[in-house]
Amino acid sequence: MTANGLGLGTEVRRVGDGRYEATIADIWNLRPLPQGGAVTALALRAMADQLGDPTQRIRTLHTTFVAQVADGPVEIEAELLRRGRSMSHLRAEVRNPGAARGHLTTAVFGATRDGFEFSDLRPPAERPHPDDCPRFRDGPPEGVEGFDPMPFWDHVVEGRNVTGHPPWEDYVPDRAERATWYRFDDPPFLPDGTMDPLGLVVLADVMPGAVGEKVGATERNWFAPSIDLTFHLLGECRSPWVLGHNTARHAGDGYASADMALWDCGPAADAEPTLVAYATQLFLFSFAS
Repeated sequence: MTANGLGLGTEVRRVGDGRYEATIADIWNLRPLPQGGAVTALALRAMADQLGDPTQRIRTLHTTFVAQVADGPVEIEAELLRRGRSMSHLRAEVRNPGAARGHLTTAVFGATRDGFEFSDLRPPAERPHPDDCPRFRDGPPEGVEGFDPMPFWDHVVEGRNVTGHPPWEDYVPDRAERATWYRFDDPPFLPDGTMDPLGLVVLADVMPGAVGEKVGATERNWFAPSIDLTFHLLGECRSPWVLGHNTARHAGDGYASADMALWDCGPAADAEPTLVAYATQLFLFSFAS
């Protein structure tokens, strides 16, 4: 793990004023492109460097996936829109060399302020320990075909099911809702003992699973490319296991709207949950021929 957090191809190299380069490793690939949260992490890494103020941390971001970004070399342009004493606004675009467009992110960085404190969002009622939950990496039972592992889920992030069903299981679909424990194979902890917030951005960008829970088994092979991602950082995470509560609120006209709440349940994953991030997303449906 690198000193600046995630590693695994999320480092950026400054090559000019507001200009950066990076290389996205193919280990981040889902089907068929790198995970959008990892690409967004590159934009945030460049913006933090451009801002150069460690007292202001990421508070909110919005990424629009304007055009595809493939693994391999990428270019990043970061722009400081406004620098404030306690809050600053930036914008960055990540694209492959020669591409006209890529992923466009706007973000707000802010220092700690006085204010009220509460969380009015509830964690999942069922919270079995990760050791007691089925591993996604175990794969389907013998005789079930068509579920090839993807590098991202096999080598970067491990998932363990809390509520919901694997796609090969026969069940009667009900709510578009699922809860999952997530853990990085190499947890991106910073020297102060907290998880790199960019790791939470990555874990938030896995929302189509709630739609899969609602739809159930289908003969049509589908995947759900992201249109956007909005992410709010709400607290510090100190646990390698992060509990994700994912719901899809609506699907229609070929699009779906979903959200994700991320909870820190302590170093041993058995403490009272603390809300550390909340995200929303719109994605579209694409069907394989």
